[in-house]
Amino acid sequence: MANLENALQELRTERKQAQLHVEKLGQAISMIESLNGSGTSRNTNQPKRIISAASRRKMALAQKARWARAGKGSHPAKEVTGSTHGKGHTMSASARRKIAVAQRARWAKLKAGQKKAA
Repeated sequence: MANLENALQELRTERKQAQLHVEKLGQAISMIESLNGSGTSRNTNQPKRIISAASRRKMALAQKARWARAGKGSHPAKEVTGSTHGKGHTMSASARRKIAVAQRARWAKLKAGQKKAA
């Protein structure tokens, strides 16, 4: 039991040292960032600037106008067909009949195998 207590105490001291080391690293990083000019502020909850509702509305209208101008030159979307792959391949009636005949043959073979087993 004493061994467990000693091991637990050692782990706690190592954790405390690791936390101190991480804090020192964080301070060093923030110091270098501040010297470099790319420092990140710790107070990220506050916005950098406050924009009024009227200004936000104007900005939204301007963005919508930009999108409308950009969309003028675009082509209308293709009409959606029944296919899910979007390429619009169609199968001829004869090809469809061949596939149906082959599928019926496979089902017949499967059912014949099940009758034998039963």
